[in-house]
Amino acid sequence: MTALAGPAADTFWAMSLRRWNAVCWVLFAVMAVGLVAMDRPGGGTYAALALLGGVVLCYAVLDRFPDNPVVRPHVYLSVLAVALGGLAYLRGNYAALFMVTLPHYWMFGRTPRASMGFLGLATAGTLAGSVLRQDGWSVEFFSETLVSTLIVVAVGVLIGLWAHSVVAQSTERARLIDELERTQAQLSEAHQRQGAADERERMAREIHDTLAQGFASIIVLAEAARAGLDADTARSAQQLRSIESTARENLTEARELVASAHRPGQMAAGSVAQTLRRTLDRFAEDTALTVNADLEDLVCDQQTRIALLRCTQESLANVRKHARASTVGVVLARQAYGVELEITDDGTGFVVEESVGFGLDGMRKRLAELGGRLTVTSSVGDGTRVLAWVPTASRAPGESGAKA
Repeated sequence: MTALAGPAADTFWAMSLRRWNAVCWVLFAVMAVGLVAMDRPGGGTYAALALLGGVVLCYAVLDRFPDNPVVRPHVYLSVLAVALGGLAYLRGNYAALFMVTLPHYWMFGRTPRASMGFLGLATAGTLAGSVLRQDGWSVEFFSETLVSTLIVVAVGVLIGLWAHSVVAQSTERARLIDELERTQAQLSEAHQRQGAADERERMAREIHDTLAQGFASIIVLAEAARAGLDADTARSAQQLRSIESTARENLTEARELVASAHRPGQMAAGSVAQTLRRTLDRFAEDTALTVNADLEDLVCDQQTRIALLRCTQESLANVRKHARASTVGVVLARQAYGVELEITDDGTGFVVEESVGFGLDGMRKRLAELGGRLTVTSSVGDGTRVLAWVPTASRAPGESGAKA
């Protein structure tokens, strides 16, 4: 029944209809009482009552059943225009009804063009009825009826167009707000999906760099211990102890991974050198390779310390599995704008561009999250050099220059 769609338009027209309903019904009742009480019975009176009753009936059906397939808004406006013309011909006091019903053309018209069309039809019918009632044009009709009617219609058109403009703007604002809310909901959902994907990637990287590497070490140590049970029991016993230690460390790592999901903000500072030294000692013990370490005693936040530790663990795991090296060198030092960790080996090397797998890519992403970078230099037969760099804001308090 409304001319425009949207919550703003519905609210505007509903409020307008409620205000005008009372006025229209009171006016219809007063006119009916006046026709019955003041006029003599006759054909003109009955015809006027019939026209008034037709308008009231159509309006009541439209107001009570807005989706009625018979009495639609345009049907009511057509009946109203005809009734106004008939009342202007039969009666002289149509002006009040004409003015009160002006808003209905804008309320029930589907578009501004339709509203103005029905208003023009009602105006023409009303003026035509007045002309026929006076038996033609006269100075009195032109100076009073025609001018006053056109002024009323012009004011009604201006108010109607303004109301349509206000409702259109309100509807557009409501549409934009609704679109903005949908976009915000989509962005929130996308952020949640991205956050979940980032967390899955982080967990996969942590598992690869900790648990997976630990299990790989356990497998290698177990195979070596089984092979040496008869020939070198002391060596096998040492390897079994390493298996036990590695399993315990894996269990600790697993517990820390679970706890990190609940305590992501707890970042304690610590010594990188001490953390790396334990890892290098275990590697040298398990592999019997020569490890030359030059570790500056640096105090860094936990994120930096873990990133450098994971790079060391991944590099040593690659040496163990692929390099067939005899010597590994590790250098940790503070540079002008950050911390550098260099890991070299004298193994078989490889073509960096052809490297596939999660290890190097995970190291790069981990360092990139901290604003750092990873550089891998290698060629077949010339060993490998891994250089990790992490920026630091300033020298951490309590640092010393001790070497290990």
